Amino acid sequence: MTALDKEALARRVASDIPAGAYVNLGIGQPTAIARFLDPASGVVLHTENGMLGMGEVVPDAEADQDLTNAGKQPVSELPGAAYFHHADSFAMMRGGHLDVCVMGAFQVSAGGDLANWHTGAPDAIPAVGGAMDLAAGAKEVWVMMTLFAKDGTPKLVPACTYPLTGKACVTRVYTDVATFLIEPSGVRVVDTFGISADELTSRIEVPLDIRVL
Repeated sequence: MTALDKEALARRVASDIPAGAYVNLGIGQPTAIARFLDPASGVVLHTENGMLGMGEVVPDAEADQDLTNAGKQPVSELPGAAYFHHADSFAMMRGGHLDVCVMGAFQVSAGGDLANWHTGAPDAIPAVGGAMDLAAGAKEVWVMMTLFAKDGTPKLVPACTYPLTGKACVTRVYTDVATFLIEPSGVRVVDTFGISADELTSRIEVPLDIRVL
């Protein structure tokens, strides 16, 4: 099997979302997950700008410009959708009412620390948005990202070198070449795509539990 493309990765994450869960999909890559959720599963999507029952991103020709996700992309609404004040939306996030949030990341540490809002570069534009609230408030925080940066360095690291979004909050990391569980005992590899166990362990400094492979 080859490495997962963006569509296949979104499908992989969607397959693990529990039926009936209340879920926030972060800006960027995670928004594609909405396309692969089974309507019969009862999963309810939340967006921090004030909507429950959000559908997938829609083409501009079909868009209602009053219906957008947090990334300002036009989205559909599902039957039973509800709208509310921004403050109420953040109360849902901060009050532990979301079962899962899925976000992108620059780095995730072996202990589940998340860095996804700023690289620390002088010319970078920091954009934390609601990420810190989600990282602290969601019952589970999942990360969806490529495992390696453009320069080949791993994004799953012993300790984050970028400013943190949240500490010890990430429970799962979904990447194009492997899926990881962040557990109290360490980092466990669930599955791999287009990479051998030997190559994976040689390119990442984090100790990996690969007994299932």
